[in-house]
Amino acid sequence: MNNPTYENVHNLFKLNGFHLNREDLCRVAYSFIKEGEDFEKPVGDFLLDWFDPKSYIEMHTSGSTGIPKIIRVDKQAMVNSALATGDFFELAAGNKALHCLPVKYVAGKMMLVRAMILGLDLEFVAPSSHPLSNNDYDYDFVAMVPIQAQNSLNELKKVKKLIVGGAKINASLASQLAKLPTQVFETYGMTETISHIAAKRVGEKAFTVLPNVTISYDDQNCLVIHAPRISDEVIETNDIVELVNENQFIFFGRIDNVINSGGIKLIPEQIEEKLARKIEQRYFISSVEDKILGDKVILVIEGKPYEVDNSIFDNLDKYEKPKDIIFVPKFKETGTGKIIRGASLE
Repeated sequence: MNNPTYENVHNLFKLNGFHLNREDLCRVAYSFIKEGEDFEKPVGDFLLDWFDPKSYIEMHTSGSTGIPKIIRVDKQAMVNSALATGDFFELAAGNKALHCLPVKYVAGKMMLVRAMILGLDLEFVAPSSHPLSNNDYDYDFVAMVPIQAQNSLNELKKVKKLIVGGAKINASLASQLAKLPTQVFETYGMTETISHIAAKRVGEKAFTVLPNVTISYDDQNCLVIHAPRISDEVIETNDIVELVNENQFIFFGRIDNVINSGGIKLIPEQIEEKLARKIEQRYFISSVEDKILGDKVILVIEGKPYEVDNSIFDNLDKYEKPKDIIFVPKFKETGTGKIIRGASLE
């Protein structure tokens, strides 16, 4: 298809085995809204929004770093994002894909857009934490959040290429995914970048940007994204990075999480990496105010309190070692499974 626009549906696009054009999809949308299951109603709403005369879609940001807000996203930018994903992951018309994400969020919307624009054969299932458990198909391309990937380790042999986003892949899951025959990629992105603008094979250090994206960083070493086909404005992030070259970067952590302890600046995500595989429960590094240090480092663990063996901190620098350990019964998280640190600590 030459220069696809949001008004086109690829002639090879299929939804649950049926070739559907624009008119068919609008009919499907109405039936989803009127008599569909709970997970189908937002799909119906999205399809009607997609095919309405407006040139934009309104979306909610995830709220992992602040109050969720509504932003307007250009439909043609979403098409351009889909095309870039198709190029980067070498997707071809007719490839079989699985849609197992809630359409409420950008990742779920974009799987539908990619399928319609690239001509994918899309199998659509209710979002669940075990998306592959009741199905016998082999897939060329699937997108999941980390908890879905964790629960699908035994079934991922059915998948050629898997992208995992929405929240960071922890070191334990990364090592399990790296052993599979599946090509597994961790993605980097946000609602403002219309899902991912970069990806890396699990186990690699550096993210590589998608076609037509260039990167730089500001005076605080935070990533700045130039993606003219996706956003008219330069996107300034709060993510501390090191640029490997003009197409690759290493992500260290978020500037809003940085701890200033006794004048030493510490990045929690880097300390968390050093503790990988030493704590079975979910955990994160944070800080509380301290009269002497300004901020003191604490370790926050999800679940019931237990005696923590201090030897797990042996490979941490003096300033990185937690001064306290706090147990929280259940972490607060976004709909995509990203831990909301501040709210969990409160």
